[in-house]
Amino acid sequence: MVRIKERYLLVNIIYPPQTPKSGSAAVPDLLVQHQPTTENLSAGALAKAIKDKVALLFGDYGAGAMEGTLSVKYLSLATSTVILRCHRANYQLLWAALTFMDRVPVANGRPCIFRVVRVSGTIRKAEEEAIRQARKLILQAKEQQAKGEGGTGFLSMAREADQDMADVMDTMSDDGMDTDDG
Repeated sequence: MVRIKERYLLVNIIYPPQTPKSGSAAVPDLLVQHQPTTENLSAGALAKAIKDKVALLFGDYGAGAMEGTLSVKYLSLATSTVILRCHRANYQLLWAALTFMDRVPVANGRPCIFRVVRVSGTIRKAEEEAIRQARKLILQAKEQQAKGEGGTGFLSMAREADQDMADVMDTMSDDGMDTDDG
C-alpha cells in the first residue's frame, strides 16, 4: 500500500509597523509585527486566495497541483498563525505563492507578509513550533507588562491562542493521528 506524503507549512502573518501615534507606549518590534488578524479572515477565503496566487504564478500546472491537496488545517486570528497542508511534491509552489502574497485576503485587507516558519512531514511538529512561538510571545508580553508599558490585550489573546493550540494537540493525541515524518 502506498502512503500519500504530505507537507505541513507553519505560516506567520507579519504586519509591518505603522506610524507611531502620539502618546503611545513603546511596544517591542516583536509584538508590533505579530499583531492579531482583526479582519474576518476565514480558512476558506485564505485557501482560495492561495490557490488563485498559485494559478497566477504557475498557470494551469500550479492550479492543478494545488486543487485537491491544499487545505488550511489551523487558523488562529489571535496569533496570526496558519498551518497549511499540501502534497509533498508541491510544497515549493505553495511557499512561492505565499512569498508573493502581500495583503490579508479579505476586502480592504491590511498589508502583510506571509512568512513560512517551518515545513514538516507531520502536523504535530508544526503544532509544537506554533506553541513554542506563542509561549515566546507571551513571555515578551509579560516582560513588557512588568515594565509598565501596557499590552494586556495582546497578552490575553496570546494566552488564549496558546491554550487553543494545547487543546488541538490533546485532540490529535486522543485521535491517534500521530504519523511518521517523511
